[in-house]
Amino acid sequence: MARLQIGRTVRRLRSERGFSQQALAHRLGISASYLNLIEHDQRVVSSSLLIKLAAVFDVDLAALSGAEERRLEVRLREVFTDPLLATAPVPEDEIAVLAASAPTAASLVLGLYERFQAARDDASGMTLPSGGRVLLPYEEARDFFENHANHFPLLETAAENIVAGCGGGLPGRNGYLLAERLRGAHDLSVTIEPLDGVLRRVDNDARRLALAESLPPASRAFQMAFQLALQEADEAASTVLRDAAASTSEAANLIHVGLLNYVAGAILMPYEPYLETVRALRHDMEAVAARFGVSFEQACHRLSTLQRPTRRAVPFFFVRVDPAGNVSKRFSAAGFPFVRYSGSCPRWVVHGAFSQPGTVQVQVAELPSGAAYLCFARTVTRPAVKWGEPRPVHVVAMGCNIANARELAYADGLDLEGAKVGIGPSCRQCQRQGCRSRAFPPLHHRLVVDPQTSVATPYRFEAHRGKDNAGA
Repeated sequence: MARLQIGRTVRRLRSERGFSQQALAHRLGISASYLNLIEHDQRVVSSSLLIKLAAVFDVDLAALSGAEERRLEVRLREVFTDPLLATAPVPEDEIAVLAASAPTAASLVLGLYERFQAARDDASGMTLPSGGRVLLPYEEARDFFENHANHFPLLETAAENIVAGCGGGLPGRNGYLLAERLRGAHDLSVTIEPLDGVLRRVDNDARRLALAESLPPASRAFQMAFQLALQEADEAASTVLRDAAASTSEAANLIHVGLLNYVAGAILMPYEPYLETVRALRHDMEAVAARFGVSFEQACHRLSTLQRPTRRAVPFFFVRVDPAGNVSKRFSAAGFPFVRYSGSCPRWVVHGAFSQPGTVQVQVAELPSGAAYLCFARTVTRPAVKWGEPRPVHVVAMGCNIANARELAYADGLDLEGAKVGIGPSCRQCQRQGCRSRAFPPLHHRLVVDPQTSVATPYRFEAHRGKDNAGA
């Protein structure tokens, strides 16, 4: 762990929990002056003290690694490199200081930028009658789940109670057990029907839950689990929703549905059995999906939620991307620096997976910062509703820090060092020289244009020289 990140992270966590330096030092068994040196990165944190810090703050060791600060840095860097806003380069160390030392101020900057983006994308967003802040509902929903590390203990408990009511929820019997629970406890019979574009419809008068005949078995089970969550866990979801303080009804509804989807996934894949299976199968997600009778995407999504403090799985990021590069789902427990307002790196395995449908593709991706991730990606295809309609295709990808790579079957036979592929967060933020896949030059670098020479790379630019490049 970098000393700079540790000091700022300790200071942020102490402030969030309302400890004075004196109070925290007392709980750690060190002097306040020594703690002050740690917070200003003038002392190395020993392993024993690191464990004490994790216990006092009630976080795991990964939370002390600065992952949250790095995510904030990536988002700030994206703001400061927007061509419509940036007039001079903001040094990397200043961005790091803002993210770690003033996270509230950094969040306000990001909020202003989100309002600017919403107003630019939709002119009607400039003047809300209510005078409230402008934030796209789906972005607000994403932020909510990301800020909670995509883990909700209250919903896990609600799901476990539902599973108990179903008789234990044995893998492979999901459909039968869920249908029996809906019939016996809620007088809802389950039918399979042609629904013309609708996946699930409840007829309360007839006491019937109709599922589309176009749905595969795993999706039918998920829809039944969602209905059970709506019947038996809506109060728990509403309790969590109150903490969201959503700015619009649209955002609140999106979060509400997302929470019920969370419960549905936890019903199909109960926490403890799922965690044990994932570990036993070494994160071979196709094998895990087959074991629980769920889809590859459902299995991967559930893996991204296993962040119970006392029984935490390997931290993963999760992303779902369409062929145009649009991100429709995104969670990061692994500290991966997702960008929000520009395309991701074309060298990333997420995009290459489209060329080999249905096959898991693996990549060791190395960021310019030196952080490396073992990534795997596979296409998922939804059924067409009728003849002539293109089948929706996405790529689902996950990844973990390279330090955890050997816990995954996908690392078998890989030279983790030799297999590294350099990627960037986005072309405008990436300073790698000689990239033949680059779509745009990085901002604040002077382009080198020589009509007498043709090179293989789309853009040549000078190495960054700090403020000398302010006018580039």
